[in-house]
Amino acid sequence: MQLASLAAQPRASPSRYPAAVTTEQSSTATPATSRHARGLVVALDGPGSSGKSTVGAEAACRLRYRFCDTGLLYRAVTWLALERGVPATDAAAVVPLAVEVHLLGDARGRLRRVEADGRDVTAEVRGAAVDRSVSDYSRVPELRAALVPRQRAIAAEGGIIMAGRDIGTVILPDADLKIFLDASAEERARRRAAQRRTAAIPEAATTNQRASASIWLRPCAWVARSASSRVSIVSGLSSRSIAALIGVSVMASAAIRPAAW
Repeated sequence: MQLASLAAQPRASPSRYPAAVTTEQSSTATPATSRHARGLVVALDGPGSSGKSTVGAEAACRLRYRFCDTGLLYRAVTWLALERGVPATDAAAVVPLAVEVHLLGDARGRLRRVEADGRDVTAEVRGAAVDRSVSDYSRVPELRAALVPRQRAIAAEGGIIMAGRDIGTVILPDADLKIFLDASAEERARRRAAQRRTAAIPEAATTNQRASASIWLRPCAWVARSASSRVSIVSGLSSRSIAALIGVSVMASAAIRPAAW
């Protein structure tokens, strides 16, 4: 087991992300000083089942930050598309669905509730049908482009850990702190098997390997590793341990922010 250093380093540029009007955020831009007083913007990247959502939510809770798993937006669009019979190949029909899905926060600041088609579909977006189809919809370039301002607007206030597969490179290239979580195919298989309460680890490992290969070949910037990311090999480490390391790194980064911030 290896663990790369998560030592913090200051961000040189105070540039942030364009404001965008969404139901998750106010349409009023947040001043930089106020935003940073609330906390940093942390980009958390990594392949599927590397533990991003689990450790990101835990770290956010420790820091009293908000947490956003951007994959929920794609799951929500996928569910809505399946409900309406819109195929992933029809980008012109898929993209408008993006404005009909919304993420809602819980008491701990986690944006984990999902609304689509005017109702709560939090359970539905995690179903088997969405599991089978979400990669087809999420690789649609037009949909990914449409969701970029939504994700940036969510992060604009600061004090958030945002997890996904292209956060530090495309969504939040100026994030205050970028962390890339990785794990072996076997470890990711164990995580996915545990999530689905199955012992089919060998089959899941094969699926993870194929999924990772298809992710790297996609035309979109999925799983691209930012040059400024801190890389953590999570195989063999508990979620609590990784969450603690992320928390320490965030606090260290916050302590050495440039005075101009």
